[in-house]
Amino acid sequence: MLAGNGVFRLDGRVAIVTGGGRGLGEVFCRTFADAGAAVVVADVLLANAERVADSLVSGGARAVPVHLDVRSTASANAMVARTIAEFGQVDVLMNNAGIVINTPAEEMTDAQWEDVLAVDLTGVFKCCRAVAPHMIARKRGSIINIGSMSGVVSNHPQPQCSYNAAKAGVIMLSKSLAGEWAQYGIRVNTISPGYMETEMTLRGRQNPRENDVWIENTPMKRCGRPEELGPLALYLASDASSFMTGANILIDGGYTIW
Repeated sequence: MLAGNGVFRLDGRVAIVTGGGRGLGEVFCRTFADAGAAVVVADVLLANAERVADSLVSGGARAVPVHLDVRSTASANAMVARTIAEFGQVDVLMNNAGIVINTPAEEMTDAQWEDVLAVDLTGVFKCCRAVAPHMIARKRGSIINIGSMSGVVSNHPQPQCSYNAAKAGVIMLSKSLAGEWAQYGIRVNTISPGYMETEMTLRGRQNPRENDVWIENTPMKRCGRPEELGPLALYLASDASSFMTGANILIDGGYTIW
C-alpha cells in the first residue's frame, strides 16, 4: 500500500550525491534515479562522475556530472549553484565522499590527520552549509550523511583513529544540524555502514589477518553488499521517513551488538 501511493518515489525531485562516481556513491545515484529523481553526480574525479551520469541518462534518467572537491567551500557552493541552474532545485543531499588512512596514531603525520578530517567531516559540513540557504528558503529538504559504525566503535585490527574520529563527528554534526534546521522542514539523518564490499575496504579484505577479524566479529559472517544500502538511502530521501530526523542508522550485519 505504501509503495502504491508513491511514498517511496522521488518523482520531480533533485538529488545530489557526493562521491557519486563509484562504489556506494554510484549505488545511491542509481537508487535515486530509479525512484524518479534527477541526479547530480558529484565527484573529485570528473571522469568517474561523467561515466555514471552518462549511464543514468542512457537508462532514461536525468543526470549531470559535476566536479566537486569537498575540501573547498567554493567547490561546494559551485556544485549547488550548478544543480539549481540545471534543475531549479535541490531536494536531497547525500554526503557520501570519504577517505581513510590506516596509520598508527604515533606515526600519523599532521597532513594525514588533516586530510581525513577535511574530507570526511569538514567536507560534509561545507556541503550541508552550501545547500542550506536553498533548502531553508523552500522549507524542505532531506540531507543524508554517510557515517560509519567506526563512529560508534573503535574498529580493529587496522589503525584508523582519524577516520573513527571523523565519523563520530559526522554523527554528532548530523544531530546538531537536524536540531537547528527542523524548523525549516529540513531533515538530517546518518547512515552508518559496517564493512562493505567496496574499494575502500579492498586492502583489508585481501589481508587475511584483518578480514578474519572483521568476519569473526560480524554476526552475519560477511561484509555487506553496496546495493544493500540503497533501500535505506531511498527511505531517508523520500516521504516515507517524513518524521525522522537526527537519527543514526547502523547497518552493519550486527557488528556493533557485541
